[in-house]
Order: sequence, then structure tokens, then C-alpha cells
Amino acid sequence: MTEVALSPFVWADYRLAVLFTVSLPLLLLLWAFIGQVDAVQRVMVIYWKVASLLAITVFLLIAALPLGFITGWIARILIPLSLWFWADLNEDIRDLPPYRPLKLAFTSWRWAITFYCGIGVIFSGLFLRCGVISASALVTEEATCRLWLQPPWGFREYFLGGQSPEFLGFLGGAGLAVYTVYFVYFMVIRLARQGRSATR
Repeated sequence: MTEVALSPFVWADYRLAVLFTVSLPLLLLLWAFIGQVDAVQRVMVIYWKVASLLAITVFLLIAALPLGFITGWIARILIPLSLWFWADLNEDIRDLPPYRPLKLAFTSWRWAITFYCGIGVIFSGLFLRCGVISASALVTEEATCRLWLQPPWGFREYFLGGQSPEFLGFLGGAGLAVYTVYFVYFMVIRLARQGRSATR
């Protein structure tokens, strides 16, 4: 696919990401807290912890660090898993009255973001090679890979114009280190202790 043909898909992906991974989950989290729906609150808090990998990815890509292609792909796998994994929370959500608008909104969003991430895993998987090239080649040689950097660069110019890409890349790297430590702790210790229960 040529750079011109690919560009609309890249920008559409980022726009959908803002809708499905930022705007709607923020509204659902606020709605769950206002409505005091504990199960949805817990799922959404877990979601934000897992989805923070997307923010880390944006910071890595602002600095043109190829690792961002890999973390972004992994995030699209972890997000649906975090939404469906917890047996006790799934049961609590099923037990909510069917007429509650929050239950309908949450269930619709959960299916929609699962579908979005599934398509994203396939689509972004086609560009995983961009995650194993050098940073200089990413910026100067690989036009299709460089397309994925344009939205993060635009985000920096609009919201973080006073910060250098190097500093933001450092923040992304530091965030990834913390995320990795917590993920290893979860997989090795907490998962063995709790299983699929989020409340135990």
C-alpha cells in the first residue's frame, strides 16, 4: 500500500482510538462513579491501568522510538483481555437490571472496543517490522512507518509544544519500565493468588 493510500487509514485509526479508548471510557467511568455501580467502576479502573500503555506508546512515538510500534500492538491485545477477564465482575455486570442505561452503554462499548482492538491487532500487526528498525531509518527511510508518527507529532505540537521529543520519549520509557514491573508482578504473584477474581 502506498503512503498516500495508507494515510487516511492511519488518521482514522487514531481518531477511532480517541473515541473508543479515551472519550467513551472516561464518560463511562464518570457515569459509574456517579451512579455508584461498583462492578462497572472496577472494570473501568482496571481498563485505565491497562490502557495507560497507549499513552506510553504515544510518548515513545513522539520521540520516534520504534519500540512504540510493539507497545501499541500489545496494548490492543491487553485491553480486551482486561475487560473480559474477571469472572466475578462479569457476573456482577450480568446481574445488573437489564433496563439500566449504564449496563447497555457499558456492554455496547465493551463489544465495540473488543472489535476495534481485534481489527487493530491485525492492521497494526502489518507494521510490526517498524518496531525492529533503527530510529534513524524510521524517520528517514521508511515512509509507511513514518506515517504512524504524524498523529503523535501533531498531538505534541497541539498539547505539548513546549516539551522536546527526547524528554517525552524519556517519560514514555520510564512509564514503560513501571508498567512492565507492575505487569510482571501481576502475572507472577497476583494472578497466582487471585485467579480471575478482581475483588478477592
